[in-house]
Amino acid sequence: MAKVEDAVLALLALFAFDERVSWKSYDWAVTDALFEKGFIGDPRNKNKSVVLTDEGLRRGKELAEKLFSA
Repeated sequence: MAKVEDAVLALLALFAFDERVSWKSYDWAVTDALFEKGFIGDPRNKNKSVVLTDEGLRRGKELAEKLFSA
């Protein structure tokens, strides 16, 4: 599951708008795990987006570079 969490975190960071807000259209188990690890704000709300924490944004950008660049 760690690889899936890494990929989702990378996508959240890659497609973030307003610097750190991203749509939360990913599996709830994954977003809950990212929340528990402190990478995103609480996904269990009525919003259609989540806010990445400073650490989540930093780690997500690192993972996006590693996973999606040539």
